[in-house]
Amino acid sequence: MDYEGYEFLKIALDDEGILTITLNRPERLNATHPPMLDELERIFHDINRDPAVHVVVLTGAGRAFCAGGDIKAMSDRNTGDEDHAWAIPKPGRHDIVRGLLALEPPIIAAVNGVAVGAGATLALFCDIVIASDTARIGDSHIKLGMVPGDGGTVIFSHLLGLQKAKQLLLTGDLIDAAEAERLGLFSEVAPGEELMGRVLDLARRIAANPRLAVRWTKMSLNRRLEEEVLLGQLPASSLEWLSLQMEDHKEAIRAYEENRPPQYTGR
Repeated sequence: MDYEGYEFLKIALDDEGILTITLNRPERLNATHPPMLDELERIFHDINRDPAVHVVVLTGAGRAFCAGGDIKAMSDRNTGDEDHAWAIPKPGRHDIVRGLLALEPPIIAAVNGVAVGAGATLALFCDIVIASDTARIGDSHIKLGMVPGDGGTVIFSHLLGLQKAKQLLLTGDLIDAAEAERLGLFSEVAPGEELMGRVLDLARRIAANPRLAVRWTKMSLNRRLEEEVLLGQLPASSLEWLSLQMEDHKEAIRAYEENRPPQYTGR
């Protein structure tokens, strides 16, 4: 399989069948924008066609895992710059989550720094999440006047239950690695310098097991989550699109750019 066509994802496959995907916009804390989202829609389908891959690792370049959606791209949308417009809801954009769930090899998230919004969604839809002790995670869509339509409403409630999910999503608060491990969002926390070593050791242990048994076990475990995605993500995505049209969202973007508190009007 040729992975040369990716610009914002760095792909590396080793001799043991461990394929590492690195979100590669470190200058923007690996924030997602339409070209990166397009690549994320494709990559998991490409991996399923590559028989050499046994286990996948997802991480971020530099000091962040993924800081969520690129606010500069959101601002470009609001000013009518169509060349850089924030393409949500693009038909099929939710295929990133479905692609993660349909990925046949197991995928381990190595959360090397902050994981916010879309970054949290990407990490938490992975099969196993191991994080640096300096990592933080949460979904701050609400602070931008947005509904978490990329899967956040589904995965936080799936992992935490409704009350804790509501607390985190309605405040937009981030939590540290120790608290995320206590709540079950992270399966393990490691010192930053040991993170990739721990992740790759686990990947090799999984890869040493019979491939079909590993894949079918993952498939069985994901069935309930797949049903929750089918039930919950389309309404959330539609409500996110609606929230993007609201004045409060536009005010949140203006306030961010002007480095001031937003003045919401409920419109």
